[in-house]
Amino acid sequence: MTATWRPDDPGVLCLPSGRLVRGRGLRRPLPPGPTPTFGLYLLGRTPPPVPWESRWLRWPDFRLPADRTAAAEAFVEAWRRAAGERVEIACGGGRGRTGTALACLAVLDGVPPGEAVAYVREHYDRRAVETPWQRRYVARFAVPSHQPEGARQWG
Repeated sequence: MTATWRPDDPGVLCLPSGRLVRGRGLRRPLPPGPTPTFGLYLLGRTPPPVPWESRWLRWPDFRLPADRTAAAEAFVEAWRRAAGERVEIACGGGRGRTGTALACLAVLDGVPPGEAVAYVREHYDRRAVETPWQRRYVARFAVPSHQPEGARQWG
């Protein structure tokens, strides 16, 4: 049995490198099947406890992360862990904040920032990344100065 998701699991986004990350809305029930080994939760307040390792990023609904440095670090951690673990990224509805974070992971994976929202909308949810400022955040998101080990160059 693999430690990562299956590409056809509900909510799973396949990045260009083959890494699989599940996005979901916390207001919906946990999907059937394996549970995450790591979750990144994007909420305005502390999320409820989960029985797997997790990290909380303070991110109010329809807004941007409260701490952009912490957000970039959390995205790098999720991207790295997705190489061999079941990583879940979730917010309340699973579209705006989750889609924005998934688009930033796509940038880390080598998708150009200007194409990352379209990539996530095509491969995850057509309504992902809900606000103009979330789209702008992704377009301006840069791979940290020390590019993650193994990050791909798009093309």
